[in-house]
Amino acid sequence: MSLFQRKPYKMNSGGVARYKIACEALAEEDFETLAWLIAQKGEIRAVHGISNNGRRLAEHLGKYLTKDGVRLILDDVLTTGGSMEAARHDVGWHDAVGVVIFARGACPRWVLPIFSMEWINTDDVFPATENSTATAE
Repeated sequence: MSLFQRKPYKMNSGGVARYKIACEALAEEDFETLAWLIAQKGEIRAVHGISNNGRRLAEHLGKYLTKDGVRLILDDVLTTGGSMEAARHDVGWHDAVGVVIFARGACPRWVLPIFSMEWINTDDVFPATENSTATAE
């Protein structure tokens, strides 16, 4: 299975994306490395994963927990932030920091993406530069 798949994909937000980010394709070693990267940012006292892959990430972060630090809400892919906001409300961790592996667009202020794909999901094109010329080869 490929991590990035070029096909229409119905997202949890209800929208349709032109590609899917299939985090289930990530190996356990990938999740271990992602957990280690997150743990390097500071002390973590609690984790809550949403979605299957958010829970996989939370499991790997378990060995980095301390008695002090932040509480993290974890997910694999953020599109609108609705799932993260709902989880923060449901868990009652209003001071939590959210962490997602991939963000398709802008994140709520309290959510940090490991990888941001915001520019890919806009209609922006590469800007023309003063020295650029359009040539067909």
